[in-house]
Amino acid sequence: MKKSKAIIILTVTVLLLAFLSYTAVCGFPVGMEENPETGEKEVVLAGAASDIKQGLDLAGGVSITYQVVGEGTPSEADMNDTIYKLQRRVESYSTEAQVYQEGADRINIEIPGVSDANAILEELGKPGSLSFMSANGAEVLSGTDVADAQAGTQQDKMGNSQYVVQLTLTEEGATKFAVATALAAPNHDIIFILYDGMIVSAPSVNEEIKDGMAVITGMSSFEEAERLASTIRIGGLKLELEELRSNVVGAQLGSEAIRTSLKAGAIGMALVVLFMIVVYLVPGIAASIALGIYVGLIVVLLNAFDITLTLPGIAGIILSIGMAVDANVIIFARIREELATGKTVQSSMKIGFQKALSAIIDGNVTTLLAALVLGIKGSGSVRGFAQTLALGIIVSMFTALFITRMILNAMFALGLKDVRFFGVAKERKTWNFLSKKAVFFACSLLVIAAGFICMGLNTSGTGDPLNYSLEFKGGTSTNITFNEDMSIEDIDAQVVPVIEEITGDGNVQTQKVSGTNEVIVKTRTLSVDEREMLNAKMAEDFGVDTEKITAETISSTISSEMRGDAIIAVAIATVCMLLYIWLRFKDIRFAASAVICLLHDVLVVLAFYAAAKVSVGSTFIACMLTIVGYSINATIVIFDRIRENIGMAKKNTELAEVVNTSITQTLSRSIFTSLTTFFMIAALFMLGVSSIREFALPLMVGILCGTYSSICLAGALWYVLRTRITGSRKADGKPAKKEK
Repeated sequence: MKKSKAIIILTVTVLLLAFLSYTAVCGFPVGMEENPETGEKEVVLAGAASDIKQGLDLAGGVSITYQVVGEGTPSEADMNDTIYKLQRRVESYSTEAQVYQEGADRINIEIPGVSDANAILEELGKPGSLSFMSANGAEVLSGTDVADAQAGTQQDKMGNSQYVVQLTLTEEGATKFAVATALAAPNHDIIFILYDGMIVSAPSVNEEIKDGMAVITGMSSFEEAERLASTIRIGGLKLELEELRSNVVGAQLGSEAIRTSLKAGAIGMALVVLFMIVVYLVPGIAASIALGIYVGLIVVLLNAFDITLTLPGIAGIILSIGMAVDANVIIFARIREELATGKTVQSSMKIGFQKALSAIIDGNVTTLLAALVLGIKGSGSVRGFAQTLALGIIVSMFTALFITRMILNAMFALGLKDVRFFGVAKERKTWNFLSKKAVFFACSLLVIAAGFICMGLNTSGTGDPLNYSLEFKGGTSTNITFNEDMSIEDIDAQVVPVIEEITGDGNVQTQKVSGTNEVIVKTRTLSVDEREMLNAKMAEDFGVDTEKITAETISSTISSEMRGDAIIAVAIATVCMLLYIWLRFKDIRFAASAVICLLHDVLVVLAFYAAAKVSVGSTFIACMLTIVGYSINATIVIFDRIRENIGMAKKNTELAEVVNTSITQTLSRSIFTSLTTFFMIAALFMLGVSSIREFALPLMVGILCGTYSSICLAGALWYVLRTRITGSRKADGKPAKKEK
């Protein structure tokens, strides 16, 4: 590369970093609008970090409470079905929207990132009765006969694209619809679709429909089709609901908590940058610049894709930052290995990137596969986690493989060619990890067994194996009206500690109702004595009128259906990862070993939750998913090196020697990547509020556990499976010949 080109590249890179940094803080101009106060035209800025759509825990939103219409108490099954369908409906506004039961016959919906309750109510519509009626007035179907309705496009007879609504009926609905359409088809009669007595669509019947799959045509736009599909979905609820109240609520975490989290992230990033520069010198500088560009791109793309950011989403970003650093660590380690063989710096850089490519691609693609499956099949916080993780993986691969390489080549062209600027890998004595495999296996089994024992003891003591928070088990929602307007920071500093002392739980959630002195406090289920104690403390410490304190039992915000979706999504993602590793490594034993390590890490962290009695809430799912993604990536790096060394092994080389050498060669990568990721999480733990610490602590345990399983278990498991199945302890898979 010529110096002139190198100067241009570095100049453009610095300008890009400056632009992205400015955009992340201030935003970039998107137009002009008139200031209503001054009447002057002003530049409209967008794309800043402050513009990212945030979840209820970070920014607050709209809370709407519906009351079931009709006499008598609705059944538990009908309430659960209605909650699940509403959850699916409101996810079109945000993946982080929450729907849960309040009392016996109320349903609460919380939608983050919005402040106009009336607009949401108008768009959401009143969940009411839906019916299909023939031209003669006979009812054909009710809303419960519709399983699903989705907007889409299809080709008409002329080959033109048209907007449609695709209906999927239940088995009973399909039978009734087949009879009705058979009567209506000969004369192309109309079947009216009514919502709360109003006609919302009047499609004519062209043919008998027997399979329960119907298509409504005639929409002028996709938006019109989506509105009709949404109306049909919301009208397909088993219960009829009416709005009871709607409020604008503040963030569950105060602005101070958010500021400390951002400060923690900045400190973590600074430590990562310092570590990379100290350890890897010039390549570390290139990686740090690329990491800065990565963060800026993430901010811009979170805005562009309108992704709602919550604590689980932040976990996805933290994991992707760790993977971005990991890719650089793999590359730089390879460069140093090539320099150690006597190659030139330029040649070592080229070969280092080439040799690191397969490990980076395999590690990122397996995690990306998991993110895609979780995004498609998951719901709620699982989907939010998957979105940020997938985005982060794609951007991190781009910055590591292209931006870092471009900057490094430019620095080399400008004269930074001395080997001392890059470092040379020192010859390291091969550690005999496999000789300790029995000890490693025994330690892991003991920890997992201890976890199950703790869960058993917890069950006998409290009835639950884990300390389930209100997101999983439901709890108590207490409305407290203070005598003065308290900020969320004052609530966090003064009120929350009092409540935590009464409940003994660090997962207290608070929301301030906008424009009032009312605060909503959500806790685990409180006993009568605890409610009375809470009322007394509020009166004693804050002068609250106890007559203005009301409490309702609320259901879990993570329904059994959502948990089922998450389990299914994780199972499918695991199978996809297994298949990918099998195909890429052409050895199912690699895949089986990786999955066993994943299971090990999940069970060990579960044991920690049980022993430490850390609250199991919505961040629990994100924590487990983060550990799975982190662990699989670390394991694949080691497997990639084993595969490479087997291909280069001499005849009759002991397989154990290859495995031990591979683990030793990747040891620095495993430790350094764990350290950089640990820096990010540790900063959050040290500076965050109690709910953030309860999120960060298990993550730190998971990072340590994932590092341990990758180094001590993954290679050993593969070795055991390989030698037990082939019966050979040689790298080529052939038994040694007996001497005559």
